[in-house]
Amino acid sequence: MILELAPTDRPFLPRGVRVQPDRVRGGMVLLAPEKAIRLDAIGEAILARVTGQASFDEIVDDLAQTYNAPRDQIGTDVQRFLVGLRARMYLGVNP
Repeated sequence: MILELAPTDRPFLPRGVRVQPDRVRGGMVLLAPEKAIRLDAIGEAILARVTGQASFDEIVDDLAQTYNAPRDQIGTDVQRFLVGLRARMYLGVNP
């Protein structure tokens, strides 16, 4: 099974998975059934763009422009982050 996202794939958070504020420790967490994953600023920035409508390429382009960073490096980092979430079934993808 290939977990890597194609440029036109549209990632989304599946039912039961959501991002919300962590009122106890501050910051944001990714909540999944019986799991809570604390997000750093990079994870927050990526998941803020995961809408189910934006393609992988659109997410990478937006992040590269927003942070004035090299697109290739952003693409590698976003791919690694999203593949990790997808492997744990915290992320779905529509072609």
